[in-house]
Amino acid sequence: MSRFEYKLKTEDSNKPLKAIVKEQFAFSSRLMSKLRRAGAIKVNGEAVPNWVGLKPGDVVTVDMPEERSEFPPEEMPLDVVYEDEHLLVINKQPGIVVHPTKGNPCHTLLNGLMYKILQEAADEEGNTDPDKVYKIRLVNRLDMNTSGLIVVAKNPYVQADLVKQMHSTMVKKYVALAEGIIKDDMGLINLPLGRPDENEVERWVVALENGGQESLTRYKVLKRYECPHSMVYGSEAAGGPIEEKIIDGYSLVELILDTGRTHQIRIHLAALGHPVVGDHLYCHGDPFLYREVYGDPRPPLTGEKGPRMDTNPEVVSEIMGRQALHAFSLDFIHPVTGKEMHLEADLPDDMKNALKRISEPSGGN
Repeated sequence: MSRFEYKLKTEDSNKPLKAIVKEQFAFSSRLMSKLRRAGAIKVNGEAVPNWVGLKPGDVVTVDMPEERSEFPPEEMPLDVVYEDEHLLVINKQPGIVVHPTKGNPCHTLLNGLMYKILQEAADEEGNTDPDKVYKIRLVNRLDMNTSGLIVVAKNPYVQADLVKQMHSTMVKKYVALAEGIIKDDMGLINLPLGRPDENEVERWVVALENGGQESLTRYKVLKRYECPHSMVYGSEAAGGPIEEKIIDGYSLVELILDTGRTHQIRIHLAALGHPVVGDHLYCHGDPFLYREVYGDPRPPLTGEKGPRMDTNPEVVSEIMGRQALHAFSLDFIHPVTGKEMHLEADLPDDMKNALKRISEPSGGN
């Protein structure tokens, strides 16, 4: 159970309990109402009305109500970058779905987190300490084949605060290996994104007047690799033309998200003409235009609701079996301690191996 505590100072004399809680903890109105109904807000260990004036030395405590997730626990290796009683940061490995869905009920990151929570809450006799079991509250998500930092809040206050920071002051940095040599050392990609077809999982550039959302990505080229290689457009199965294009090399890019749209980095780099290496959805740019020109090799929709998911993604790169995208850095303010947090996650092995391969004289030829 998470506990928040504040001891009143001289300047707090005669302030009502409601004002003290609002000033010191900045709970949302919704959470405040929930805490009052649960009797979780106390002064010197006792419940008192919100309007009661307090005096210096009084101790206000707030115990977050006990909540827990009910995902099936599943043992899996987890790379914990940071953890305290309020939040947890995991370096997610590629190929892992974050949240259980109808199509992926097991083998997800949350199944692994549930196992971790229950193991750490159990004593030697196997009894579970309920104070150590918390509801898993995701602050951010990553695509299955994107690796990097995932933040988990252990109570609703921390989640609300971090989500607010996500949309304002939190700095989220990614590193990607992109197709081709990006000429500019740095730049801002300002292209609105949307979902042209509700039956497809892909997004693309959509004008604001047509429902697109403002999307901003800043990038900086870290290194360029002159490593010519080919990319094939079209397939016999699609019935369209088949072309082979020569790409002049690769660019290692650092990216900062000023907005957080689905597939934002992947689409923005593809729209720039430099898709993320190994990205089977956007490796050829606009997927909707691509299918018009080269045909659609995928099986037809079967009438199921929701977007079509590609269960057998095409391998589109000789050096990466998934999109070469990694969420490597986070900067934020700890919601409880006020400490400036800077967390980093090292590149996964597959990206390290890809960079080593294209750095060698033979490159990707």
